[in-house]
Amino acid sequence: MDGPTGEVDAGARRRRWRLVGPGIVVAATGVGAGDLVATLVAGGRFGYALLWAAVVGCVVKIVLAEAVGRFHLATGSTLFAGWRSLGSWTTAYFGVYVLVWGFVYGASAMTASALPLAALFGGDLKPWAVGCGVAGLLLVGLGRYALFEKVVTVCVGVMFVVVVGLAVLLLVDRVPGAAGGFAQGLPEGSTVYTLGLIGGVGGTITMAAYGYWINAKGWRDSTWMRVMRWDNRVAYATTGVFVLAMVVVGAELVHAVGADITSGDAGLLDLDELLRERYGGVLSAVFLVGFFATSFSSLLGVWNGVSLMVADFWANLRAPAGQEASARVADGTAERSAPFRLFLLWLTFPPIALLFLDEPFGLIVAYGVLGSFFLPFLAVTLLLLLNSDRTPREHRSGPVSNVALAASGLLFLVLFVDQLTDLAG
Repeated sequence: MDGPTGEVDAGARRRRWRLVGPGIVVAATGVGAGDLVATLVAGGRFGYALLWAAVVGCVVKIVLAEAVGRFHLATGSTLFAGWRSLGSWTTAYFGVYVLVWGFVYGASAMTASALPLAALFGGDLKPWAVGCGVAGLLLVGLGRYALFEKVVTVCVGVMFVVVVGLAVLLLVDRVPGAAGGFAQGLPEGSTVYTLGLIGGVGGTITMAAYGYWINAKGWRDSTWMRVMRWDNRVAYATTGVFVLAMVVVGAELVHAVGADITSGDAGLLDLDELLRERYGGVLSAVFLVGFFATSFSSLLGVWNGVSLMVADFWANLRAPAGQEASARVADGTAERSAPFRLFLLWLTFPPIALLFLDEPFGLIVAYGVLGSFFLPFLAVTLLLLLNSDRTPREHRSGPVSNVALAASGLLFLVLFVDQLTDLAG
């Protein structure tokens, strides 16, 4: 009895792990080079004192992604169809937001992906950036979800092995120091860094794309609810370990030598210089490969996920009042639609103009401000959708989920105000 049962259990476990995919995509997409730098700077300035904030951030994102997935599976609808039911204000917000955000993000994502390639192979940054954008366009535009998921998963594996391996290398004989990070409070001057660390663990507009990716995986009704929750938790646990590893790198390398890391994506090149000085060119090159995997997975996630959302936006915008066009997204035809392909072009080619601006700081700050306001919008609309008759009663939010969503919305609103303050300053 033990043998056959054990074989069945092992087979079931293997099948369960093979189901993991959309969560890895959404979590990896949300962790870009800028998030890594913010985590690195926090570790560099405050050592291990903010480790707990990375854990809290992971829990916050699990709650948000679970709510997005639950709405899709419980209703058989899409998130944008739900937003549309809340009134025209959601349609107006998303329509303006996605155009501005996409334009600026396109340049940012291409630049972040190009930085490690230029450092590895030399040459001007701009051709590398254009090449990364066009590569993303071709992979997403010509492929389908299954190929896209496989490529992103490979990128996740590379960045996980590189960053966690680097953290382990730096932690040799230093484990006792790390444990204290879960017992400390807020060091002086660390409040904004703490909020940013909580808010930056895999959180962008692509969190709203999670429901579209689970539909593309073939999960389209409430029978997949447990699988979705498993997928989500595994993904953000993996991301949490990854971000904790970056805190360790910041604490052990940057903090230890008193180095100053540049803000923004270029900060990872500063880390590359530190690694080169301490360990030599081989480890530096390995780190740059992990840097590229991190940045390019984010680019691919946005190119696919936000384009799916735009396709759904356009289909629902054209649908008669009281009707929705969710089926066109769920059955895979959205990836072949004109709105999907046009938004891919919008993400890729107009932002190239920004690459030729020497100091596009105004647009970058505007991107930061606008980007920080999407997650409060997501949290508030999820509260409205999951506590009304738009969602079947058995799948509505309970007290714990509601408190977590409300706290998330408040957290991201504080981050938005901080961005506005920086803009005004």
